Amino acid sequence: MKIIIATHNPGKRAELQRILAPLGVDVLLPSEAGIELTDVEETGSTFAENARLKALSGMRESGLPCVADDSGLCVDALGGRPGIYTARYGGEEMSYPDKMKKLLGELEGLEGDARNAHFISSICCVFPDGEEITAEGRCDGRIGTEISGSGGFGFDPVFCVGGRSFASLTAQEKDAVSHRGNALRLFAEKLEEARGGSDERQEGEI
Repeated sequence: MKIIIATHNPGKRAELQRILAPLGVDVLLPSEAGIELTDVEETGSTFAENARLKALSGMRESGLPCVADDSGLCVDALGGRPGIYTARYGGEEMSYPDKMKKLLGELEGLEGDARNAHFISSICCVFPDGEEITAEGRCDGRIGTEISGSGGFGFDPVFCVGGRSFASLTAQEKDAVSHRGNALRLFAEKLEEARGGSDERQEGEI
């Protein structure tokens, strides 16, 4: 079964593909499907609402099952910011190295539990027949005191679990503990249940 993912981020696509591959699911970026999806205005007040907006739009434009993820970083000392505005933290034109420097600056002088934070990932998949599957995952950790590691993407180099940043973990190590990994495993369970364990479904169906 082919599923299109409503993102241009190859990192998100790779995480989804690793977890769904055992189910025989092929995850495609819009460019790989030969289409261009409209950038959806994220007007929802929650991660789940924004994920659904993107998945629904992507399904309508592609005619394929479309999965979307809306995720963000919630920092305790900042009252949960940046939350659903994570991608826009510091301005959409600001690079992620600069976003991370800004975040570290906001937390300067704080230590220990005062640097606690968590990532949330909300996933929604909308099918052409109207079926929807949703899942959400969370990962608790801390904001490090410096940028560390060369892997991952986004805020991975400053978000630490067990003393190591996401960007310092292998793909498999990150999948095992990350918010998106947790959400995707739940999503995979729900997808397999919806398909009834059958490999005989037609493309675009569950």
